[in-house]
Amino acid sequence: MAMDWTRLFRHLFSTRRKLARAFPVQALATVERAVTESERTHSGEIRFAVEASLEPHEVWAGMTPRARALRVFAALGVWDTEANNGILIYVLLADRDVEIVADRGCNGRVSAAEWSAVCNTMEEKFRAGQYERGAVEGVHEAGRLLARHYPPLPGGRDEDELPNRPAVL
Repeated sequence: MAMDWTRLFRHLFSTRRKLARAFPVQALATVERAVTESERTHSGEIRFAVEASLEPHEVWAGMTPRARALRVFAALGVWDTEANNGILIYVLLADRDVEIVADRGCNGRVSAAEWSAVCNTMEEKFRAGQYERGAVEGVHEAGRLLARHYPPLPGGRDEDELPNRPAVL
């Protein structure tokens, strides 16, 4: 497989400073509020993570955004919810890519095409420089998909099993 030099340079120059411009503290707080609001409408769990870039050796080895999202899913313990209905919304800024990884409880309930539509909506907003808006819309769209299959528990007994604060990697 040939080295994609353009991708490597994108990752080398996609710094924490660029991430902080795309997702300043106030935008991360807005995303956190969106996750909290969304989780009131369903019993699923949403985890949002954003990363500026991969390490050069990971790019060199051909790591895809999807492969990285799967690693982050495991590292953040998104798989460790009682009903196996956690999802990770992972943003890799250098590749301008959004991936959603859903736990096994969502398999057969929400289709890959439905998750992909959420990713596409977010990527469209990101291309327009609307990172906060894209992230919030993505969280709400993902929440609507979860609400169809995981309504809120009776009496509001839903325990928040994962942090709502976005993970900045």
